[in-house]
Amino acid sequence: MGYYRIIDSLADGIVEEVFIKEGSFVYEWEPLFLIKTPNGTIRKVEQGVSGIISRVNVKPGDNVFSMMTLAVIEEDLLPSGCD
Repeated sequence: MGYYRIIDSLADGIVEEVFIKEGSFVYEWEPLFLIKTPNGTIRKVEQGVSGIISRVNVKPGDNVFSMMTLAVIEEDLLPSGCD
């Protein structure tokens, strides 16, 4: 049974870039999204887990708000070099 991690937006804004797709494997602290806030700041969304992307809920140009679910990762529980 896998463990799932929800990836939430860190701020209100517009999705500038999506670096992932469903079914892809991501590593800890790999950039997942770029969000442009209303004041023009670019926020990088990353997560401290590795795993397979189960779902991506947004695409470039979508409006997002703080704590909105952007994606879901099925966590890889195998130890890696940084564990």
